[in-house]
Amino acid sequence: MRVVVVGGSLAGARVVQALRRLGSDARVTVVDAAASFAHDRPPLSKTFLADPAAQALPVLSDDQIEALDLESVFGLRATALDPARRTVVLDSGRTVPYDALVVATGSAPRTLPGLAALPGVTTLRTADDAATIRAALHSGARTVVVGGGFIGAEIAWAARARDCDVTVVEPLPAMMIRGLGPSLAEAFTRRHAAAGVRLRLGTGVTAVEGDDRVERVRLGDGTTVPADLVVVGVGTVPQTGWLGGSGLDVSDGLLCDAHLAAVGASGVYAAGDVARWHHPRYGEPIRVEHWTNAVEQAPVVAANILGKRTTYDAVPYVWSDQLGARLQIFGRIRPDDEVRYVFGGPDEARFVAVAGRGEQLTAVVGFGALKQLLPYRKLLVDGATWPEALSAVAA
Repeated sequence: MRVVVVGGSLAGARVVQALRRLGSDARVTVVDAAASFAHDRPPLSKTFLADPAAQALPVLSDDQIEALDLESVFGLRATALDPARRTVVLDSGRTVPYDALVVATGSAPRTLPGLAALPGVTTLRTADDAATIRAALHSGARTVVVGGGFIGAEIAWAARARDCDVTVVEPLPAMMIRGLGPSLAEAFTRRHAAAGVRLRLGTGVTAVEGDDRVERVRLGDGTTVPADLVVVGVGTVPQTGWLGGSGLDVSDGLLCDAHLAAVGASGVYAAGDVARWHHPRYGEPIRVEHWTNAVEQAPVVAANILGKRTTYDAVPYVWSDQLGARLQIFGRIRPDDEVRYVFGGPDEARFVAVAGRGEQLTAVVGFGALKQLLPYRKLLVDGATWPEALSAVAA
C-alpha cells in the first residue's frame, strides 16, 4: 500500500506513527514545503515564551523518523490533487501516486490586510516566530497583541510575566469570547485587566506605523498605541488552496464524514486543523484547531486506511496556560448557553463551570481545578443531559 501524507504537521506525524503501531508496512511518503517536520506548537505560546532557556521541540525526533521508515519529501509543495487518478502533483512537477492520501496541511495565521510589513510586527506559528517574540519581551517593552483569543491571551500573559507593558486590541467586547461564551469571557477579561493588561475592546487595528521598525499602532477609533512589538493573533485559515480543482468541498477545511474520509473522493482522509468532519455528537460538520484534536484524529485515520472502520466522535478539548493556572474546556460553548459555577466562582482563584441549553449539557470549563472538573467531564463524555448535570450539582 502507498500512503501519502501531505503535511509534516503534528497530525501528519501522528498518522504515520499510528499506521506503524497498527502493524502497517505501507510505503509512506510525507510531503511538506518546509525543510522538516513541524515543531510542537502549544509550548511556543506557553513555556517557550515564559522561559528564556526553553527549547522548541519537533513533533518527531531524528530517531523516531528513522524508526518509521518513511520517505521524506521536504522543501516541495503539493500543488494539485487528482482524486480520479489518485495522484498528488508537486511544485517540482513530480507526480506522487497513492492508494491512501492523508491531508494534514494544517492552517496558517490570518493576516490583517493593508498593514505595513515593518520589523517588530509578527504572527506566532513557527519556532522562529516564537524566538523573535521571546527576544523582544524584555522589561518595559511596549507590546501590542492584536486579537484577544486564546493565543492572544497567552502571549499577553507571557509578556506581563516578563514585565512588559501590554495592550490587547480586540474588536469583540471581551477576550476569548468565541471559545468561552460571553459570561466566562467577561470574567477572564476582568482577570487580565487586574493583571495589568491594558484592554482596547470594541475596536480594531487600521495601521502599524514607524520608520525603520514599528513604533505605534493606529486603531479604528482614531487613537494610537505606542509599540515596540506587535503580535497579530486573529485566527488561522485552513491550508486547502492546493485542493482547488479537485472537486472536493474545501469551503472551510476539507469536508469529511464521521470516519474522517473526504466526502466525494475514495481513499482521501484528513486530520488536524484542516479537517472539517461530521461530528456524530453534534449532528453537523465542525472544525477544531487544537493540539488534542490532531492527536486524537490520527489513529482514527490510520485505522480507517487499514480497513478498520472507526468513527471519530471525541469531545472537543482545549487548554490554555494563562494567569498562572490552566484553563480547560471540554465541549463547545455557544453564546446563549446557560452557565453555572459548580466549584468556586468567576472571580475566585479556581473554579469549575458547566454550560448547557435545553436538554443538552454542552461544555465543562475548569480553571486551576482539575480534580473538581473531572466528575463533570465524565458526565459530558457519557452524554448526560443538562438537567442530569444540574441534579449532580445539587447533590
